[in-house]
Amino acid sequence: MSFQDRTEAGRMLGQALQEYSGAAVIVYALPRGGLPVAVEIAKALQAPLDLALVRKVGIPSYPELAMGAVIDGQTPAIVRNEEVIRATGITEPLFQKCCQRELEEIRRRRRLYLGDRADRDLAGKTVIIVDDGLATGATARAAVAGLRKRHPRKIVLAVPVASVEALDTLRKEADAVVCLEVPADFRAVGQYYRQFPQLSDENVLDALEEVKALNGPGPEAPQRD
Repeated sequence: MSFQDRTEAGRMLGQALQEYSGAAVIVYALPRGGLPVAVEIAKALQAPLDLALVRKVGIPSYPELAMGAVIDGQTPAIVRNEEVIRATGITEPLFQKCCQRELEEIRRRRRLYLGDRADRDLAGKTVIIVDDGLATGATARAAVAGLRKRHPRKIVLAVPVASVEALDTLRKEADAVVCLEVPADFRAVGQYYRQFPQLSDENVLDALEEVKALNGPGPEAPQRD
């Protein structure tokens, strides 16, 4: 299976998640790539959509290789990939410095995307965390850890495609996982999409406006300059 684009993948996941339609659900997107997928799920479930602001922490010499991930919050959640840290000789001070750099980017995105809007109360809610795919799963793990601190009733991870290794790890950390495709020869998320463009801050703001119009209780995008 391959997907035309993130929108098609989101529509397919929305159908796979119909058991949650009508429930007390909040859909959380991992921006930027997870947002177009999550928009379609939120529309299918008629559920509010929010953002889980997570950043991969890559090694300095090869940023695509994740040695961890961080998510914002009163106490930021940090997920470590100890195997990568050991194999690349990353020192603890360097790891923390890289984490702080990514947290600064998260704070920038929060100001831009959400302004000063307060976090939602997740008590008693089912949270559906959405990304466009899982390679190492580091950012999804950070999202689960961070949102777990806010005491939702249940955390569901929903992705169109994932590596076997990432999915095995996330099944131990989320309460439920919905994944449409788990290829044995997984290499990169983008290879399972015919169209897989890089997304901009403007794309995120446009998506938030779309959800605001359709779903009312979704997050309010700040006024643009």
